[in-house]
Amino acid sequence: MSASHIHVSGQTLRAAGQRLATVLATLFGLLVLTFFIGRVMPLDPVLAIVGPDADHSTYQQVFIRLGLDRPLYVQFAYYVRDLLHGDLGNALLTGHAVVDDIRRVMPATIELATIAIIVGTGVGVPLGVYAATRHGRMADQVVRLISLFGYSVPVFWFGMMGLLVFYSWLGWAGGSGRIDLAYDGLIDSRTGFLVLDALLAGDWEVLASALSHIWLPACILGLHSMAYISRMTRSFMLGQLKQEYIITARVKGLPERTIIWRHAFRNILVQLLTIVALAYGSLLEGAVLIETVYSWPGFGSYLTSSLLLGDMNAVMGCVLLIGIIFVTLNLVADALYRVFDPRTR
Repeated sequence: MSASHIHVSGQTLRAAGQRLATVLATLFGLLVLTFFIGRVMPLDPVLAIVGPDADHSTYQQVFIRLGLDRPLYVQFAYYVRDLLHGDLGNALLTGHAVVDDIRRVMPATIELATIAIIVGTGVGVPLGVYAATRHGRMADQVVRLISLFGYSVPVFWFGMMGLLVFYSWLGWAGGSGRIDLAYDGLIDSRTGFLVLDALLAGDWEVLASALSHIWLPACILGLHSMAYISRMTRSFMLGQLKQEYIITARVKGLPERTIIWRHAFRNILVQLLTIVALAYGSLLEGAVLIETVYSWPGFGSYLTSSLLLGDMNAVMGCVLLIGIIFVTLNLVADALYRVFDPRTR
């Protein structure tokens, strides 16, 4: 192996080591911040267990059993020790391990967010490109107005209006929950994704019921991500359409469609990957409101219920998972950068 190859390999290893150290430092900082905020919040996990009518001796027994009589740094050390063994503690809400609860509720949120990001990307990218190619015209103003409306209006308002219009008035949507009660439990949960499980089981009635419940909240979440994606796509495309190579391509007489999609759009694809990845992460952790409105039994509903109960084991587990999701998506986006753009290798 030549000296240049050894030098490049050394640089790659150092870069990988720096990235790993940054990821670990970020997650540790998130863990420290979440833990100590959870301990100083005006929520009493002991009262959540024993109730407000318990006597002082019962309160003290539970207080000591939870380890809350120890100094904060000792509590944190024990929490990190358990975390390294994959133990996030037990949830007050269900009495089960937090890890098992998250494993149970996460597929519902992933299913909802995945359909939402497909809708948001499938609509937002073409809209952004269309607006950029008609910069300053009426079409551009309409797309910008739609994006501003979708990004500014609270998602819970869209959710309630969607229930009112598409469920109550028109009867096009299935209402709250993931499926009608008549079909609940009729098929085995192989993957946790209800639509996929219905397809695998070949039960078309269950599939129709699942789709009727998921399309409305998914489209509402997709509208929110579409607004962000279309704005960023428009901004990236405007920057590319002003470049000299675009002017040269037009002078050569290339078709406008080829210039836009094969040249300009290809050069913003790497940037869009990061935007879509971050939007997907936001949907996973930001589905709290829409899951509450639609009684969707997912990660957001679990986090909300845990916060209201003061269940800090569950809250810290959920927040840590959100941090891991965002860090992972950033790493995936960075890897895709290197795949699609050789200049970053």
